[in-house]
Amino acid sequence: MFYHLLYPLADVISGFNVFRYITFRAGGAAVAALLVSFIIGPIVINRLKRKGVLEEIRSDGPSTHLAKQGTPTMGGLIILPAILTGTLLFARLDNPQVWVLVIVTIWMGIVGFVDDWIKSIKSKDGLVAKYKLLGQIILGILIGLLLYFYADLFSEQFADHRTQSTLPFFKNRFLDFAPFGLWFLFIVMTVIVITGTSNGVNLTDGQDGLAIGIVGIMAIGFAVLSYVTGHAVFSGYLNIIFLPGSGEITVYCAAMVGAALGFLWFNAYPAQIFMGDTGALALGAGLGACAILIKKELFLLMLGGILVIEALSVIIQRYYFKYTKAQFGEGKRLFRMAPIHHHFELLGWPESRVVVRIWIVGILLLFLTMTSFKVR
Repeated sequence: MFYHLLYPLADVISGFNVFRYITFRAGGAAVAALLVSFIIGPIVINRLKRKGVLEEIRSDGPSTHLAKQGTPTMGGLIILPAILTGTLLFARLDNPQVWVLVIVTIWMGIVGFVDDWIKSIKSKDGLVAKYKLLGQIILGILIGLLLYFYADLFSEQFADHRTQSTLPFFKNRFLDFAPFGLWFLFIVMTVIVITGTSNGVNLTDGQDGLAIGIVGIMAIGFAVLSYVTGHAVFSGYLNIIFLPGSGEITVYCAAMVGAALGFLWFNAYPAQIFMGDTGALALGAGLGACAILIKKELFLLMLGGILVIEALSVIIQRYYFKYTKAQFGEGKRLFRMAPIHHHFELLGWPESRVVVRIWIVGILLLFLTMTSFKVR
């Protein structure tokens, strides 16, 4: 909004010229999101306590988590307004990619809100899993159809590369998600990315500060990827797909970084509030949508390696238990508990140590993702 209000006045007041720069507006979005988090955080926490929107702790989890019983959840009510405020204030609102990200964030935020609300007032299991999955799938289908059949709305270059994705570690090589004109495969890929990333963040959200820290690290990575993808010189130098307008996604990612830092203030050990599905599903879907819009879906596997590991640990645990039960009549667990961050905690690691070490791995994956552009 500030771009449209203030940049036209640059001829009168030269200082307003800074609003033409994505880097300046990204910094402004991050600061705005951070301030919004700090302002509304205590208000939301106190209101949720009064409403009784509190976390139910699993009885079969680590015993140290029992002390968390009664901590407010639905922390996405802090995160999402912060992201949306930073984005709408500093991004160019004539850019359709910005609106795709806003819609994705709101859509999955509503799905997560319904799940958290049902947990707090009706059933601790929350929204029926198939309905939650349906919300993710419908969103993925709608985004996929939009990006495929209305690609010209974004840019001519986007339309030319609508089904392609940049390959890490390979120069001028791209993977086509719709070979031989099979456009529905692109839709399937979109659904998988949106659903997988949102569920990945949700599974990672099991310890104080863990998920929001990883989200912040990934948002930094996508901010850089978005900026170079939307920059003709940098994208040409790096031999990646150039997509005009993609630089505006940097503003959204910067707002997510600011919101993540602001929420971490309240979510750090010992947490005053938990993210809940309201935040986790929306943040994951937002990151997935960023990857799709800048044609870096495969980089998501590397940058979001922690989410992949967390999800795989749950899948492996479940199928290993079923396999051993079928073979030996008694199910066995490969990990002491899944997702895998609980496994390390049950090995005797303090929760804060597990969180910080996983953050370190996430930062290493960020460095690996950035260097993959040159190691090709």
